[in-house]
Order: sequence, then C-alpha cells, then structure tokens
Amino acid sequence: MTARQPAIFVGHGSPMYALEPNRYTAAWANLGKSLKRPDAILMISAHWVTRGVWVTAMPKPKTIHDFGGFPQALFEIEYPAPGSPALADRIQELLSTPVVLEEHEWGIDHGAWSVLKYLFPKADIPVVQLSLNGAMSAQAHYDLAKQLQALRDENILIVSSGNVVHNLRTIHWQDDAQPYPWAQSFNQFFISQIQARQHQPLIDWEQFGEAAHLSIPTPEHYWPALYTLALQAEQERVELLVDGIEMSSISMLSFYLQ
Repeated sequence: MTARQPAIFVGHGSPMYALEPNRYTAAWANLGKSLKRPDAILMISAHWVTRGVWVTAMPKPKTIHDFGGFPQALFEIEYPAPGSPALADRIQELLSTPVVLEEHEWGIDHGAWSVLKYLFPKADIPVVQLSLNGAMSAQAHYDLAKQLQALRDENILIVSSGNVVHNLRTIHWQDDAQPYPWAQSFNQFFISQIQARQHQPLIDWEQFGEAAHLSIPTPEHYWPALYTLALQAEQERVELLVDGIEMSSISMLSFYLQ
C-alpha cells in the first residue's frame, strides 16, 4: 500500500495561460513540484461532457485543441503523455454506472493539458480522462466521484479542472477588470462551505439564489469541483492553493485535499 495521493481541483481559466504564465500557473507548478510522483493521473475536465460516462482507454491519447479564435501558437502545444488502458479498466471496475471505454475520438483536452503542462511539464505520467455525463444531477456527480476514492490509495492522482464561477457572457477582457459582486459573493460562499466541511449546500448550489445562477449559467465547469470534494476523507482538510476573479466573472480558485 502506497501513501495516499491528494485530490486536486484547479480553476483553469483561459487557454492563453498555457502560453502566458501568471500567478495561478506558478501556484500549479509549485504544487506539482511538491507531489509524490503518481503512477497515473485521472483527469476530470469541464471540457468533456457526454451522454453516459466515458473514459479514455487508448495507449497514446492525442492532444486536443478544443477551442477557436486563439493564436496559432496555442494550437501547436502538445502534451504527449501516454494513456493507461489498465487505469481505464480499473475505473470501469469501481464505478457502479456503466462506463464506455473511448479508444479513438477523444484524448487530452485543453481543460486537462493547460493545467498538466504546469503540474507535470515532462508529460511522462500516464493520463486518463473521465467524462462528465451531461444528464446527471450535481448530486449524482458527487455520488459517482465517491466511488473513485480507492484510486488515491493506489497511487493514482485525481485532478479535476473547471471553474467555480464561469460566466462567459459577462466577461470583461481588460487586464484590470473588476470582479462582479455576485461572482465574489458566490466564490466566497464556496470557500466558506469547503472550509466548514459542508458539501451539501454546494451540491444544492441553486439554492444560493441569483449569485449562484449568474456564476453557474451552465454547470459543466462547476461539476469538477464536486468530484474533488466528494473524495474528502473524514480526517482530511481542504487547502486553498490560489484564488482570484479574472475578467470579472471567472473564478481561479484552486484547492486540494491532504
């Protein structure tokens, strides 16, 4: 039995951070340097939403550039980490819901590689992605994530990538854009609840009212945070890695369990 791996949630923000390091990417890189080397990484990204639950099972996943309108240099980034069919099989064993093994179409999307290139820049640790079933409720995502707990004792690092506040319709692109009060309010509410070990109010986020609905107009960027919280053991605490509101309506909050 190996020492338990932490579980990490990263607020990934703009794809441009892959080209333009900043205080957030520096925090991710510093965390990566402090981690015990895992045998493989299970990645849950906001950018892979499917019908049903899918997991990548190819030995050599491709780097996916699932965005548009960015500089060519961003499309040229590769993250050539190997895959792990064995981990894909293990995930299929652990989950009570039927899992589809994805061999061809997907790979490592930008919600994954834009973070992993800072956490593990050598791209030499196998990466498997688990999709988000778009038909599931927040509670169902949380309950499914709990079934992955055993992986942490098998030297598998579980990394979730999204944003607690993610409203693209209200973005201000200026570097000095001020956060919306509702974005700050919901972000602080989220932090207060994870520090109090209160997960249910975050699962039932819609009850927080207008600030929650403005912060989460669609849930796919929020769900990955619930995957990390679901993995919190009784004796574990949440450590805040970095925080901030960028472009007025994107939370860069990142945290991990240890």
